[in-house]
Amino acid sequence: MCRRNSLFTRPLVIACVLACVCLLPARAGADGIDVRFLRALDGDSLRVEARGEVLEIRLIGVDAPEYRQEYSRKAKDFSQRFCQGGALRLEFDKDRHDRYGRTLAYVFVDGRMLNEDLVRAGLAVPIRVKPNTRHYNRFKEAEKEARRERRGFWIKGGLDMTPGQWRRTH
Repeated sequence: MCRRNSLFTRPLVIACVLACVCLLPARAGADGIDVRFLRALDGDSLRVEARGEVLEIRLIGVDAPEYRQEYSRKAKDFSQRFCQGGALRLEFDKDRHDRYGRTLAYVFVDGRMLNEDLVRAGLAVPIRVKPNTRHYNRFKEAEKEARRERRGFWIKGGLDMTPGQWRRTH
């Protein structure tokens, strides 16, 4: 009886393992999608096309200067150049949308993360917005490097106002 059960068990186990292996790539890609870049709206916002739908993307964990704020044009140009012509990959954290309906994402091009590189260039500051904090420590390290190397607005010691302060007063 045991021998007969083992004859049926082995193919069943193999079938289960194969099914799991086949499902892994789909599951691994479930929290990220490939998109087509359309344009940078500002330093920390993009417009992309995903599966025939146009999405507005808000970069997670960073805040770039606002329109008419110092360095805003440089931040927007940086994001535009970073994304232009590359295959974009969006990866998500816990919350997928903000209160304005924008898609929240980490944006990757050829394995490099726009969110992090924008901070490293001294064109954005890290912000912690719970629950989306997976890469916050990376962004703080990138900020330290930008300050130390005096990149972007750190060449003059930082912005006169953070983007958040600018939004509240303008």
